[in-house]
Amino acid sequence: MPMWSPPPPPPSPLQLRRPPPPLPHRPRRLRSRLSPVAASQDPLTALSRLLWGRALPPSQLVLAVRHGWTSAWGLLMRQLAPSDPTTGAFTRTLSGFPAIVGTPSARLHLYVGLPCPWAHRALLVRALLGLEHRLPLSVAVPGDDGAWSFTPDSPDALYGKRKLREVYAARRGGFEGRASVPMLWDVERREVVCNESIEIAKFLCGLADADAAAGLDLWPPELRQDIDRWYAFIYPRVNNGVYRCGFAQSQEAYDAAAGELFGALDRLEDHLSGSRYLCGDRLTLADVCLFTTLIRFDLVYNSLFRCTRRKLVEYPSLHAYTRDIYQMPKVADTCDMAAIMDGYFGALFPLNPGGIQPLVPASCDREALLEPHGREALSSSAAAGNGRQLEATSSSN
Repeated sequence: MPMWSPPPPPPSPLQLRRPPPPLPHRPRRLRSRLSPVAASQDPLTALSRLLWGRALPPSQLVLAVRHGWTSAWGLLMRQLAPSDPTTGAFTRTLSGFPAIVGTPSARLHLYVGLPCPWAHRALLVRALLGLEHRLPLSVAVPGDDGAWSFTPDSPDALYGKRKLREVYAARRGGFEGRASVPMLWDVERREVVCNESIEIAKFLCGLADADAAAGLDLWPPELRQDIDRWYAFIYPRVNNGVYRCGFAQSQEAYDAAAGELFGALDRLEDHLSGSRYLCGDRLTLADVCLFTTLIRFDLVYNSLFRCTRRKLVEYPSLHAYTRDIYQMPKVADTCDMAAIMDGYFGALFPLNPGGIQPLVPASCDREALLEPHGREALSSSAAAGNGRQLEATSSSN
C-alpha cells in the first residue's frame, strides 16, 4: 500500500496592498516649476511663473494688456478730467453754483476737503479773518470711489450724511452733477449758496467785521482791480495750469500747459523778487489763491502731475514767499500735508494705479517751511511798475 502523505497546508492569506496610482507624466521643466508655484501666495505671480518662468511675457500679451489698460485709462480720465476730444487738453467742469444769488441767511455751513486747493482757499480765508465762530465747518475726505465722503473721524457735523452728494441732494429740487468742495450751505433754507471757491472767498471777506479781521482786509476796494488782474493771470496758467499738465491726454496738450505754467512761474519769480506780495505790501485774495497751489507744488504736482521742469524750491523768491505766508498765524494749521498726499496719490487712481505714496520732499517738511524767509525788508516800490507790466503783457496774449 502506497505511502500517503497529507496535502500541504494552505498558504496563509497574503496582506495585499493596493498599489499607488501611477504618477502622471510631467515634463521635467514643468515639474521643476511646481515648487515655486505652490509656494507662491500671489495667484497672478504663480500663473505667470507657470506659463513663462522668469522671462518677459509674450509680446502679444504685452500689447493686448497695454491696449486694454490704455482704453480703460482713457475712459476713467474722460470721467475724472474731461478733455477736448480734438486736442486732449483738460477742460475744467464749470461749478454748478458759480455765484451767490440774493442774500443768504445768517446760518451758514462750510464744506471743505483738505487735499483740495480750491477748498483750501475758503478754509484759509476763514482762518485769516477769524470767522471760525461764525462759520461752522465739515471736512470731507476722498472715498474709495473718489467721491467726497464722511467718516467717524471726519463726520458731517450738520446732518450726519455719509456722502457729500447726499448733502447736495438735500436741497429743494434735488441735485445732479459733481458734488465738489468748497461748498457753502444755507442751513435755514436748505440750499447751496455757492460752490465756486473765489466767490466764496470774496463773500467771506464781506462777512468779516473789524474785530474778527484784526484789521486784515483781503479784498480792499482800492486793490480790487489789481487783484482781479493777478487772478486772471494766475488761474489759467498756475492754479488750473498744474491740472492741465496732470490731466493732459495728449503730448501736445501737456507741452502747451507745461510751457504756460513755467513761463508764469518765471514771471512771478521776477515780480516777487522786488515785491513782498502780489499787490505790494498787503496780503490779498490774489496771494491766497496763489499760495494754495504753491504749497502743493513740490509735494504732489512736481511728480504726480509731471510739473517737472523745476521744483518750487528752485525759485528762491517764490519759495520764500510761500514760507512767508505759511508762517502767518493760523495758516500752517490749514495745511495738512498727510491729507494732501493721501488725497492725490491715494485717490487719483488713473494717475497712480498702485496707490504708492512717495516720500515727502525735504522742502515740504514743517521745519523747512518755518525757516526764515527774509521778506520783511521788501518794499512795494516795484509793485506798481510790475503790475502795469503784467497788465500790458496779459492784454497782448
